[in-house]
Amino acid sequence: MKLQAFQLGDFVVARPLLLAPMVGVSDSAYREICAANGAGLTVAEMLTCNTERWSSDKNRVRQVKPRTRGPQIVQIAGSDPGLMSEAAILNVAMGADVIDINMGCPAKKVLRKAAGSALLKDPALVDRILRAVVAAVDVPVTLKMRTGWCPASRNGVAIARLAEQAGIGMLTVHGRTRACRFKGNAEYDTIASIKQAVSIPVIANGDITTPQQAANVLQQTGADGLMIGRGAQGQPWIFNAIQHYLAYGRQLAAPDTEFIGKTIESHVAKIYALYGEVRGVLFARKHVRWYVDRLEAHLAEDAPCARQFWLTFSQAATTMSQLADLKEYFGVLSEYRETYNNKKGIAA
Repeated sequence: MKLQAFQLGDFVVARPLLLAPMVGVSDSAYREICAANGAGLTVAEMLTCNTERWSSDKNRVRQVKPRTRGPQIVQIAGSDPGLMSEAAILNVAMGADVIDINMGCPAKKVLRKAAGSALLKDPALVDRILRAVVAAVDVPVTLKMRTGWCPASRNGVAIARLAEQAGIGMLTVHGRTRACRFKGNAEYDTIASIKQAVSIPVIANGDITTPQQAANVLQQTGADGLMIGRGAQGQPWIFNAIQHYLAYGRQLAAPDTEFIGKTIESHVAKIYALYGEVRGVLFARKHVRWYVDRLEAHLAEDAPCARQFWLTFSQAATTMSQLADLKEYFGVLSEYRETYNNKKGIAA
């Protein structure tokens, strides 16, 4: 099942494979890496509508735009229609091409402020927020939501209809209720019902970790696109892999260790540039751990140990020492691969 391009305001979404706005993950560095590996759209980390908090280091970084082609999508969160409208206006003034409204986050600190997926309990407030933000800006407004508040209250179809009537240009639906958080299996049947209930583009999200699963989700939901979150951690090339599988019906060859090493090196360099020396080292550890977890699962038993590399990398205290550890480990991997190929008579 192939993906089709669709219109979002003045933009043509030619490749509807989206990177999810994961807090603490989807910064400008990671968005650039995912865009380079096939993500058609990337969404910024959730930003509070309380503009008084935008001056914090955390929120300043969230406002940094990635150097990618396509629209800059900023996600805002809050429960006050006026503050949400003001935040949307200010973000557009700072370069946002699309405003995404968060009604999907299940985090407790967000729910305590009656924001994120907590809003699904109050359809009237949902309607006021959506209409206020759409009226406030002249760029497309999109919505990320869940299927409902809890399994006994799956009101996703009703919310989706409200959104379409309010002027929302695209819906992204995570196939779980707020109460389910990330447990259990995503409910694609509810996403399918939402897709059938509205005429605007619907993006399916949840448990998409392989190209085969991506194809299955599209088949089950009839969605116009897919959003990948945790499935992209440690393997940003999943977007190209999914696109290839959907287009040709066969698996794209897995990236070799040289490509993986260069991708990680490029990624951590972007992290250092974004966060600086001290915070850059800390953020790099998190992302490299995900890469190592993926890499370890595919290396031969006699290959240089990815886990040992991670232990060394995690103890490095400077960006220079982290980069040195990266180059050394992937250099050893390259030598191992050459020796292995020679033994097997495989041409380089």
